[in-house]
Amino acid sequence: MDTLRRNNVVVTGNPDGRTVVLAHGFGCDQNMWRLTVPALASEYRIVLFDYVGSGRSELAAFDEVRYSTLGGYADDVVEVCAALDLTDAVFVGHSVSAMIGVLAAQKAPPRIGALVMVAPSPCYIDDGDYRGGFTAQDIDELLSSLESNYLGWSAAMAPAIMGTPDRPELGEELTNSFCATDPAMARVFARTTFLSDSRTDLAGVRVPTLILESTEDLIAPRQVGAYVHSAVDGSTLVTLDATGHCPHLSSPEATNRAITDFLATLR
Repeated sequence: MDTLRRNNVVVTGNPDGRTVVLAHGFGCDQNMWRLTVPALASEYRIVLFDYVGSGRSELAAFDEVRYSTLGGYADDVVEVCAALDLTDAVFVGHSVSAMIGVLAAQKAPPRIGALVMVAPSPCYIDDGDYRGGFTAQDIDELLSSLESNYLGWSAAMAPAIMGTPDRPELGEELTNSFCATDPAMARVFARTTFLSDSRTDLAGVRVPTLILESTEDLIAPRQVGAYVHSAVDGSTLVTLDATGHCPHLSSPEATNRAITDFLATLR
């Protein structure tokens, strides 16, 4: 199957600019970057895509074994980069995509030359001194609820994840995005996401890295951002004037400014 069709790859922006790959999180698709693209398009070449099972990807390409690990999604990223013959691209990953980007950069170092992690978490479960924000029981209950009633779980969780009660339309948008994702495939991606542990992979990051966190985030609390910052040598941590897990939607101006400021340092 053609890789670019499989992942519904869209290339836009300045064809002569450095390439920026925008990668969405769980339950989302490339449309979640619509407020970021205009801030980058004049200067950068932008690559958008959907993970298999999301958006307008080729659902026939879904393989439960492949996508039961973050490495399977990272392989897709590497294949997209290879199909476009990308070198030294900047990979901007939201939520779980931040760790997928870490793995992709390690799998194909020439392809990815910098990372932007938006609300990242290398491990969601508390473990000893590490505070991921959830107990193992929390995650078990979350996954059980999701697997038994995905649409109901989406309606309950999406507004809380968005974290903008004063703007309910954003929570509704995320709910609709979750509900548009194939439930069977979403269950696999959710289990892969929430049971993942990429902490040991962070020490292997060798490219310039920006970490963006919100002041309040149910999924990736600030202690997680501090952990990622300490684990990635030479990284930059920016706490955005934003709430919730999707600052590129809730506070696009602050998010875009942080990204463009970082990109300017890479020249």
